[in-house]
Amino acid sequence: MNNLKTAILLIGLSALLVWLGGAIGGGAGARFAFLMALAMNVGAYWFSDKLVLRMYRAQEVGPDEAPELYGIVSDLAQRAALPMPRVYVIPSQALNAFATGRNPKHAAVAATEGLMRAMNRRELTAVLAHELSHVGHRDILIGTIAATLVGAISWIAQMAQWNAILGGSSDEEGGGGNIFVTLIVSMVAGLAATLLQLAISRSREFEADAGAARLMGDTEPMISALRKLELGAEHFPMEASPASAHLFIVSPLRGGGMARWFSTHPAIEERVERLQALQVSDPRTRELWGSAHS
Repeated sequence: MNNLKTAILLIGLSALLVWLGGAIGGGAGARFAFLMALAMNVGAYWFSDKLVLRMYRAQEVGPDEAPELYGIVSDLAQRAALPMPRVYVIPSQALNAFATGRNPKHAAVAATEGLMRAMNRRELTAVLAHELSHVGHRDILIGTIAATLVGAISWIAQMAQWNAILGGSSDEEGGGGNIFVTLIVSMVAGLAATLLQLAISRSREFEADAGAARLMGDTEPMISALRKLELGAEHFPMEASPASAHLFIVSPLRGGGMARWFSTHPAIEERVERLQALQVSDPRTRELWGSAHS
């Protein structure tokens, strides 16, 4: 059901982009919007992982450089029947992590130095299980496509607004039109695109939390990790691009009031409440994830 809703939302974003192009530039505008979205998505599919890892200066590590981190990821990948992803460390005091890559065979998991210091073994395992859940559900590709489409829609909307303000509208070839109509269409399209992206991102975060709990057979480590992550976000803010904020386990972008309504992540308290409502129990949990290290 979650996959069906995501597919509908992605189709909605694509349709919104083409509609916006058509509303502003007629048939030629719709074709241009479609081709631009196609080109951006192809680029995002092949290069988004390299770009985001380079953006945060992530360094690839192996079992010698980060034995605990690498070992946990290896154990989780085997338990989840996933290919072993590449493992990276981000040189930051912030408490955060993300996964990237176009599919499970080309995935990477990155954790900050601050996260590795602040979390005990079970909490760190829960965070990494959350990220591997994203990998298994192919959320990374879905999130990248959604972010790319929203970026294209926002860019076209901004261009349309400036064009209308500067008096560049035209009725030729069925495009352009009234300045007020153009402004309203562009603003509504930008807002609708953002809301659709939020719906996709938030639903996937809930599912990844639940996936981590099921993979570990226990909800407590994920709940404990989320509470630490919330405190870490307050005390150790992270410089991050809004375009990549949806990748992280908690949003690196801070803001209160109305800003929370437009966050790519649901509130921590809501995530905790949903985890508490889950019925997950596995007597092997402590043996598997080393409760002696907690």
